Amino acid sequence: MNPFIPIVLVICISLSGSESAGLAGKSLIFPTKTNTSFVKLKTPTFSKLSAFTVCFWAASEVVRPYALFSYSTSRSQFELLIWQDINGMFYLYLGDYGAKFSLPKANGLLRHICVTWESQGGVGAAWINGRRSLQKVGGKGQTVKGSGEIILGQTKDRRHGTYDINGCFVGEISDVNMWDHVLNSNQIKMLSQNCLCTGGNIIDWNTIGYTAAGNVKIQDSKRCQF
Repeated sequence: MNPFIPIVLVICISLSGSESAGLAGKSLIFPTKTNTSFVKLKTPTFSKLSAFTVCFWAASEVVRPYALFSYSTSRSQFELLIWQDINGMFYLYLGDYGAKFSLPKANGLLRHICVTWESQGGVGAAWINGRRSLQKVGGKGQTVKGSGEIILGQTKDRRHGTYDINGCFVGEISDVNMWDHVLNSNQIKMLSQNCLCTGGNIIDWNTIGYTAAGNVKIQDSKRCQF
């Protein structure tokens, strides 16, 4: 043995709040009501969107309003907000435009949720476990601006721009993906049955960079893995 061969020690340090990459096979658990727990996804690279599909799995047992998906820009705190109210009504906000969908109330069972919208006709819809809601029309000609911030677990207060504890999400959410176009009904049904595992071209859950803060648990979900 050569006594002059150097010994190199590699020390790995986990830094709280540092960005990580990829959430394949993982779920985010938000166990308590708070205004300090959230997951921030890496800012997507687009200038504007004239159509989109956002899909994810979620479950919550809380009986109060909360945000499921929040995207804000310098123009609007609610550039794209998906919201559930106390009565189970489901809302899509695009800046000043809002669409309301009457859907079954959330509970402790995970369900697959998609929201679609396109600017040309202003047609939007919500999908639960592969089944489409009544379509709503509004926001025709609008676009979703880029260079914004995607937050899971929280949304901002309209007046103060800070996180609102009364709108925080408590429960489990996973497989958040976003596309720059409207997926067809067959694709959405296949996603809801775990028969299609392709990530979105705007948000890809398998590779997205993210930062977790506060009391957020990242657990194995084993969903959509072959």
